[in-house]
Amino acid sequence: MKADSKGRAPRTPASRTPAEADLLSFCNNAALRKAARGLGKLYDAVLEPSGLKATQYSLLTQIYDLGNPTMAELARSLLMDLSAMRHSLGPLIRDGLVRLRVEARDRRVKRVVLTPAGVAKFEEAAQLWRKAQGRFEQAFGAARAAKLRSELRLLTSEEFKDAF
Repeated sequence: MKADSKGRAPRTPASRTPAEADLLSFCNNAALRKAARGLGKLYDAVLEPSGLKATQYSLLTQIYDLGNPTMAELARSLLMDLSAMRHSLGPLIRDGLVRLRVEARDRRVKRVVLTPAGVAKFEEAAQLWRKAQGRFEQAFGAARAAKLRSELRLLTSEEFKDAF
């Protein structure tokens, strides 16, 4: 192993202090991402009979709620960039659940539209999502779940972004 610029041997996992070894446990970003991945897997398992992943169900829900948003509106509502949004929509477009409709007034603008098959898939998956949501609230507690959602909304707000 190479020594650092002061001639010291590099730190190995075994030679780290408890504070150094546990550094990621104090990282808010890492903890949130880890929790999101774990929770995503649980929701994916419940949604599996619909053929959708939780991320795809979230996209269908947002499209449904916004009522044929533009790509930019949808991306902004989910805090995604347009490129990532287009990539995420790909399987839904391929499977005929969503289509892009070019605006007549400005051909640069594309609206994201649920197809009849997309509406049917959304309604099917919504029943499974309610089951997953119920399981989450049963395991975590309804009041804690509501508080968690409130805190997460704050983290995605302009107010928090400005304070950060």
